Amino acid sequence: MRISTKGRYGLTIMIELAKKHGDGPTSLKSIANAHDLSEHYLEQLIAPLRNAGLVRSIRGAYGGYVLGRDPKEITSGDIIRVLEGPITPVEGIEDEEPVKRQLWIRIRDAVKDVLDSTTLDDLANYNDSGEEDSYMYYI
Repeated sequence: MRISTKGRYGLTIMIELAKKHGDGPTSLKSIANAHDLSEHYLEQLIAPLRNAGLVRSIRGAYGGYVLGRDPKEITSGDIIRVLEGPITPVEGIEDEEPVKRQLWIRIRDAVKDVLDSTTLDDLANYNDSGEEDSYMYYI
């Protein structure tokens, strides 16, 4: 499974909204400028996130976007699934011979475990303290 710019930039949007959670709406323009990304591309990504209930839009002069739920309740897996689809390392696992199927299932489950156990709150409050084991996942 390869995470495209859709998933990467979608996580960027969501992490920024989590950092500003409770401070009012955040514009996509401010996120785009802060990360040197295309505002137009972020607008394309926000629609599925809004449709999934992960973000809400606020209209008006001081409008923008806010998280649809608390950052502790949204996992990186929620975001990746909305933007990238199902988490699977290869298509057609069920058609593989048993020994390879078992490998693909173990890889899929390991990736799911990491994505589903990492919340937006974890990512928004990440502090690179230089410790080797903090949020380092090996698959």
